[in-house]
Amino acid sequence: MSLLSRTHRIAASMFLAVPPSLGLSADAAALSPPDATRTHYHTAVVDGVELFYREAGPADAPVVVLLHGFPSSSHMYRELIPRLADRYHVIAPDYPGFGQSGVPDRAAFTYGFARYADLMDRLLTRLGATRYALYVQDYGAPVGLRLALAHPERVTALVTQNGNAYEEGLSDFWTPLRALWADGSKAHREAMRVALTLEATKSQYLDGVRDRSRVSPDNWVHDQALLDRPGVDEIMLDLFQDYGGNVALYPRFHDFFATRRPPTLIVWGKNDTIFPEAGARAYLKDLPDAELHLIDSGHFALEDRGEEIATLMRDFLDRALPRR
Repeated sequence: MSLLSRTHRIAASMFLAVPPSLGLSADAAALSPPDATRTHYHTAVVDGVELFYREAGPADAPVVVLLHGFPSSSHMYRELIPRLADRYHVIAPDYPGFGQSGVPDRAAFTYGFARYADLMDRLLTRLGATRYALYVQDYGAPVGLRLALAHPERVTALVTQNGNAYEEGLSDFWTPLRALWADGSKAHREAMRVALTLEATKSQYLDGVRDRSRVSPDNWVHDQALLDRPGVDEIMLDLFQDYGGNVALYPRFHDFFATRRPPTLIVWGKNDTIFPEAGARAYLKDLPDAELHLIDSGHFALEDRGEEIATLMRDFLDRALPRR
């Protein structure tokens, strides 16, 4: 064999030897540019608010929008993004007060889910994302489903990972929050500060996880550092109180499901103590054709079962969305 032939074989084997964790096929690796799955980090100013977002994948590919939960940010999608970006244009923003986005003064900015949805809508429109699949988790559900109510024709598919939209999914965890929604008292507001502690943040990542060694402690260290910034505690308490408005919208969300019937993947950490398994099954009332996968994990299932979720998503999206 000539030196040139050996060189070509070595180069080809290196190019095709994609780590399995990325979830890329050999064909995808061979056809994609070397940095096709590389994440890019951007900030856009929308209505005077700095919005940070992660972006990856071909500009002309079907768009997948990843909407994060509390107390995380687009950081929770750091490993999922490259697992999708060989075939999809992935956008993962941070809400104001979270991650790398700005933290406007509460005196001049109303922190709430309706405002978040409006800003996400404006950001996506600016980015030219007028049709997209939604991945929603935790807070991402009321943000994303508000987008669906505003522009039902834009939603090409829905993936919900412990993103609740039903009363059945509200566990006893929500009892003190219901008390806050009922009267908005200072006492009930102050009682919710326990949810902003390191212990509470850590528990969201570890509760319901069988092998805790699979979950990086960087998660709660990262999230807690951002929660502990001056003034962020009051923002989070505002959001706790505003969450009651999401529950009031549940009937409208259900109507969207029943009338529009978006292709839907339900992938749910069945051991979640915040949004239990019943919340996953409830989707089937309005979306009987949805695909339901209950996995042995907790609230942030991507942390210990990310490869499994990415595989389910790729299979689902490949069938639900048109190919380029």
